Amino acid sequence: MCGIVGLFLKSPALEPQLGAMLADMLEVMTGRGPDSAGFAVYGAGDPGRLKLTLRGGDLTMIAQALGDVASAEVRDTHMVLSVPRQDEERVRAWLAANRPDVVVTGAGQRIELYKEVGLPAQVARRFGLDSMSGTHGIGHTRMATESAVTTDGAHPFSTGQDQCLVHNGSLSNHRSLRRMLEPQGIRFATDNDSEVAAGYLTWKMREGASLAQALEASLDDLDGFFTFVVGTESGFAVLRDPISCKPAVMAETDDYVAFGSEYRALAGLPGIEGARVFEPEPARVYAWERH
Repeated sequence: MCGIVGLFLKSPALEPQLGAMLADMLEVMTGRGPDSAGFAVYGAGDPGRLKLTLRGGDLTMIAQALGDVASAEVRDTHMVLSVPRQDEERVRAWLAANRPDVVVTGAGQRIELYKEVGLPAQVARRFGLDSMSGTHGIGHTRMATESAVTTDGAHPFSTGQDQCLVHNGSLSNHRSLRRMLEPQGIRFATDNDSEVAAGYLTWKMREGASLAQALEASLDDLDGFFTFVVGTESGFAVLRDPISCKPAVMAETDDYVAFGSEYRALAGLPGIEGARVFEPEPARVYAWERH
């Protein structure tokens, strides 16, 4: 049992409040996932620069070592490193050679991705989620049922630039999918089945599919139980498997679209009393894009 939440803002007026709203939604899902938590936020970005979210110990010297081209903001065990886009491979090579202990949890123009072991409220507070602004974000609270409680096992998972996924459920064919995706250049950092789902969507979108088309295709290729909430640089989407045994509820107003594993995750949102509240249908892709 895990809890997932997502929030996609239509109204720019709410963007300064994104992190605070997402933090409240995440904390409410503590009962569904007290072991670890994580979230991704899509904030401001520069088309010429790349944000790398790094996780590890003693991160403060990395930006200095990379020279004047890099800038950084440290939040607890994570650091968002901003570098010129053309320097990505040089920076990744430097990290591999000099700081192999550091994990890149997310990369892209706008995405920042944080996760840690601990109660959701504690994790959100450690990274200052309530002070973050942005256009959309997703989050996950994990109750480990098939593997150890580790930060590596926490969601979201990101396998492509500005892409991330949170998952409630389990996939039975993730090992065969992994064997198919790895020769296609999709890299995995863990043995987690949810990371394979993220990698599958990355592969489909790299082949030219839209986010909605990639999720449609997953209905044929992914076997198991799943509710996905997915973020891209400009998109937000939800999909449940054809059986839909995992709880899910959505709310839509003129100002936002919100997802929660349970309604109580949405109950504190502004204007919820006038929202269209509905249960997403099985095997139907719900997708929104910012223009």
